[in-house]
Amino acid sequence: MTIPATLPDASRNASPMLYGPEADAVAHVLHSGQYGHTEVTEHFEHEIARFLGVPDAVAVASGTAALHIALLAAGIGPGDEVIVPSMTFCATVQAITACGAHPRFVDVDPATLCVTAGHMRDALTPATRAVVPVLYGGRTVNLSGIHTELAGRGIQVVQDAAHAFGSRAGAGRVGADQRATTCFSFGPIKNLTCGQGGMIIPRTPEEAETARTLRMLGVAQTAAERAAATSYTVAGFGLRYQMPAINAAIGRVQLAHFATAESVRKKLWAAYQAALAGLDGVTLVDVDAEQCVPSLCVVRVPARDRVFAFLRARGVGVGVHYPPNHLQPAFARWHRDLPVTEALGGQILTLPFHPHLTEQHVRHVAALLGQALAAGGRP
Repeated sequence: MTIPATLPDASRNASPMLYGPEADAVAHVLHSGQYGHTEVTEHFEHEIARFLGVPDAVAVASGTAALHIALLAAGIGPGDEVIVPSMTFCATVQAITACGAHPRFVDVDPATLCVTAGHMRDALTPATRAVVPVLYGGRTVNLSGIHTELAGRGIQVVQDAAHAFGSRAGAGRVGADQRATTCFSFGPIKNLTCGQGGMIIPRTPEEAETARTLRMLGVAQTAAERAAATSYTVAGFGLRYQMPAINAAIGRVQLAHFATAESVRKKLWAAYQAALAGLDGVTLVDVDAEQCVPSLCVVRVPARDRVFAFLRARGVGVGVHYPPNHLQPAFARWHRDLPVTEALGGQILTLPFHPHLTEQHVRHVAALLGQALAAGGRP
């Protein structure tokens, strides 16, 4: 049995196929002849805001774009320090450096691969202007114990919630807490996908307006206003980060069926939890699936590299999320000793996890993982 990969390979990404409602929604946009940011994008923004119970949402081209714009809107610039876990996709760090700021890497809790309020507090320096908690695997990060301190020092909170669309934090969904700016990714393997896209949940109307200006090359007028006028105003710096209508159309259909996706992901997580329970040497990274919508299924195993090769050779699309960023050449100047992250970097293994898997697939993966461990990862 070949298990579909967690990260689709290049050949499968090259020819995406849409069926049913998604195809109809995209066909409608294509028929309109308007493929950029249109009212379809704005409808998607309104629907996301309503789903989350927040005043506003700003659609952008990707999760990376969301982080970049959110940091710029928070006033982060050259020389500023931004605290961020090393255990994240490199996009989080690249968004920080794109602002001219520098990352201050911190360790994570080995049980969750998330930062804690204590990690953040211990890392604060006089140069800190923002903190970026990463909601790894869909799990929420509770910074309530330091929000007052951060606010008192003028430090902004920008959540990297790329994995966490739909997860719950207290009484509401992630994004509903207006003490933080929240950034979602709607990339190909996320809980909700647009094919590619992202969303910013701003804290204030002013932040929303700034984000909208930044995402469209600094142009102050809306798309409708530009269409009805002979000129427009470039108010300042900006980037071409808007979400095309085609992607928004896919996202709208996905959102309409999100309850099903949420249920499937929770059931698959429970299936993995049961199937892995009897395997010695396997530690399942906890995403709090009761409250959160799981985005990844990650385990810690001995001899990870050999186990990885063993499973790949048998058609199981395992991955590693993520190689620690503080050890990457691009970020070497900001290296700090992070013993927990460094140990985790050699242990973590991402198992296939997406809505097209079945419980039979899950049991098959667990059985092969048991064989890999028994063999010490040797072929």
